[in-house]
Amino acid sequence: MTDGRLRWGILGAARIAVRRVLPALQRSERSAVVAIASRDRARAEDVARQFSIPTIHGSYDALLANHDIDAVYIPLPNSLHHQWTLRSAEAGKHVLCEKPLATSAEEAQEMVQACRERGVLLQEAFMHRFHPQIEAVQALVAAGEIGPPWLVRSAFTFTVTSADDIRLNPSLGGGGVIDVGCYCVNISRLLLGEPHAAYAAAHIEGVDVRLAGILRFDGDRVAEFDCGLRAPFRQFCEVVGVSGSIFLERPFQPEERPPTVLVRRGDQERRLEIPGANQYVLMVDHFAECVHQNRTPRYPAEDAVANMRAIDALRESARSGRVIPI
Repeated sequence: MTDGRLRWGILGAARIAVRRVLPALQRSERSAVVAIASRDRARAEDVARQFSIPTIHGSYDALLANHDIDAVYIPLPNSLHHQWTLRSAEAGKHVLCEKPLATSAEEAQEMVQACRERGVLLQEAFMHRFHPQIEAVQALVAAGEIGPPWLVRSAFTFTVTSADDIRLNPSLGGGGVIDVGCYCVNISRLLLGEPHAAYAAAHIEGVDVRLAGILRFDGDRVAEFDCGLRAPFRQFCEVVGVSGSIFLERPFQPEERPPTVLVRRGDQERRLEIPGANQYVLMVDHFAECVHQNRTPRYPAEDAVANMRAIDALRESARSGRVIPI
């Protein structure tokens, strides 16, 4: 780190990096982007100009060999997360990897182990967990505002408009449940713990483009969700307790406008106005703080392994039509 700021290298010029994470890193007082690498040098040069990144590398390996870099952000296709996280750990770089961390729980566990052995921090880039509205919901549930929670309902769907989008390519780790369903699985686990069984049904067009799933938890608690890449844009989350419910209109992408959390008990409704925030800035700030202070992140990388176990089970259930134990 230099001047107290974590020095970042960006492995790839993907859309999520340009639209979300690079602007967040620019706004962060704890981070400095010092290099970018891309297989398309012209693309890397364009992004470097846009974000005033001083160094351009023509390969990912060249960036990892740069001793001025403390950490890397990996926005590559899902199928490349495993390989380049291992290479990054070997190079001694801390890793913030786009969600999903891997294409299977087995891969994710290997990534966690490699980073642990090299003494580098690994975190999955689930940004929504750092937004104040999610923290508010967790606090409301913990305080017993709706009684013990027994059901989480959620959805995250949209339509992919390009036929060659990597999210529709099975060889690149595409699919609805791994791309957006992972958010629904994650928020269900945040609120209910770890599931022990999964059931799903899906419509397949090379990958699952629409999927509806159920996760079962101890104590007769359930999460039900739907996700998709060939569906109208929708996102929501409802947490139902024995005496009330909590509703989030935009749990995953609230942008920076102040969101509202609705708390309902009987015929009473309370609207909690949550301050607007950039959840990507909050995420990268937390990552930098953990590196600087050598402390465990709020959501350790093992959480990503557990999330992938549930996703693996949902995909197997969609293929087989059976309930799959987790």
